[in-house]
Amino acid sequence: MALALTFGLLYTLPNFFGEAPAVQVSSAKSTVKVDQEIAQRVDRALQIAGIDNNGLAFEGSSVRVRFADTDTQLKAKDAIEKALNADPQDPRYIVALNLVSSSPNWLSAMRALPMYLGLDLRGGVHFLLQVDMPAALSKRMDVLVTDTRTLLRDKNLRHAGISRGAQGIEIRFREQETRQKSREVLNAQIPDLNWVEVAIGGEPALVGTMRPEMEKRVRDYAVKQNITTLSNRVNELGVAEPVIQQQGPERIVVQLPGVQDTAKAKDILGRTATLEIRMVDDSLEALNALASGRAPAGLEIFTERGGGPLLLRREVLLTGENLTDAQAGFDSQNPSEPAVHLTLDAKGARVFRDITRENIGKRMAIVLVEKGRGEVVTAPVIRSEIPGGRVQISGRMTTTEAADTALLLRAGSLAAPMEIIEERTIGPSLGADNIQKGFNSTLYGFIAVAVFMIAYYMLFGVFSVAALSVNLLLLFAILSLLQATLTLPGIAAIALTLGMAVDANVLINERVREELRGGASPQTAIQQGYDRAWATILDSNITTLIAGVALLVFGSGPVRGFAVVHCLGIMTSIFSAVFFSRGLVNLWYGGKKKLAKLSVGQIWIPPTAGKSGS
Repeated sequence: MALALTFGLLYTLPNFFGEAPAVQVSSAKSTVKVDQEIAQRVDRALQIAGIDNNGLAFEGSSVRVRFADTDTQLKAKDAIEKALNADPQDPRYIVALNLVSSSPNWLSAMRALPMYLGLDLRGGVHFLLQVDMPAALSKRMDVLVTDTRTLLRDKNLRHAGISRGAQGIEIRFREQETRQKSREVLNAQIPDLNWVEVAIGGEPALVGTMRPEMEKRVRDYAVKQNITTLSNRVNELGVAEPVIQQQGPERIVVQLPGVQDTAKAKDILGRTATLEIRMVDDSLEALNALASGRAPAGLEIFTERGGGPLLLRREVLLTGENLTDAQAGFDSQNPSEPAVHLTLDAKGARVFRDITRENIGKRMAIVLVEKGRGEVVTAPVIRSEIPGGRVQISGRMTTTEAADTALLLRAGSLAAPMEIIEERTIGPSLGADNIQKGFNSTLYGFIAVAVFMIAYYMLFGVFSVAALSVNLLLLFAILSLLQATLTLPGIAAIALTLGMAVDANVLINERVREELRGGASPQTAIQQGYDRAWATILDSNITTLIAGVALLVFGSGPVRGFAVVHCLGIMTSIFSAVFFSRGLVNLWYGGKKKLAKLSVGQIWIPPTAGKSGS
């Protein structure tokens, strides 16, 4: 009992400290990292500006600084922005306003953190995005057109032209025999399309239309890939527990609790990151021009990661659209050096093979483009022709940087365009009002239940109320420990948990009364009452738990939030009603050897029963 109380108090306590205004510093580019050195720079910038803070911490991939009030927070944001971003048009770091827990450091060190609050309690922004499915299908068909052209050329099957038609891919032939061979090859190599023999303009032709199961996969992939991309991007906002989930077949809901700057949120959600391959100009004329700080016609100045400026040709030889996969690994020649392994589609593999064959001995730059600005990740010298569509990026990167670069390339761009069709901003005042109303409803319900239980069951009612209090304490502690998100439906589930926990206590108290009516001694009545009520309590809670688990598995959004609190509340109520209340009863009555009666309310005793008392 003491351990349960200590656990409940420690992990519930952070929820009473509230949140403090803060400034969060995170990376604006995948090639820029936030580390302890950035934390020191932030600290120096605040000292120079004469701004006091209530705590500075480096957490994961961001730096967070707490302040006493919002005025200080705004001044600090400006000071940090000027210190870290020398060029406001090309920021290296995102300096965002945020809210962080005001819990003391000793609690945070124990991982005792407050619960996250949902959008309806904390305020924030809500977006409903529509995925452009025709664009996703069109993009996939473009890839299939390229693959088809490459396949027929490799198989030496001549055709009179390949084009995108209204129905799908159209391939014209001059001979029936070539059409038949081509259909056999295409059915075997490109099974995503259904190939049908037709005649176009009196000539034999094939029309390939996307199979329904393939079309469904493309649609599902577009939504899932966009959700992954959005999840990666909102991390830069420092949002605690964002909600990014599918709604219907073509829509995505994005909820960002605690974010009030809608324009900033749109900017982050609209980010793109892609790959470009260009050739480096290392000629004497280009180097002289670079030394003077100017770029000759047809060239652009870029910065190499960890190095100096480079002159690249404007012509983009290959883009991230031809990238099918990116995985972090290690250099094949030097196993201790981190690298990123890229896989290109058929068109990309062919183009890359031609580039490397024609430019042996020259440098090729791999450029990562974000927000319209590019940075050279690496610029290796081409040693030999690279066939097969498998490319390796290595040099000047750590294992973490390799993983981040692979992630950004793999999920940095959207699989299909999206349009914001609904946008809402929920103010913090409305969230505070929701919290107050939810708290009041739970408090008044608890008081009403407590008054009834004490009036009806006397001292046993007091034990029941104490068990209810422990039940709430443990529920809040577990939610905080799990860093669950509390929403209005969650508050409703807490109120429901109170009612169900009371039901268990009522069963126990009534069972004790029945034992007393049957003539049992007070000590025997306590033991038999708890033992015999246990089976009923377990049955009723398990059936309710089954319903809660069903809501948790099949529900989403508010329903899922309700189910999480509901299921946890059932388990804490069983513990508090059976274990904790019995401990209190035994603590009070257990040491009394000659116990004459129990304070469990008025009991009608049959005349033939003994004098076991009430």
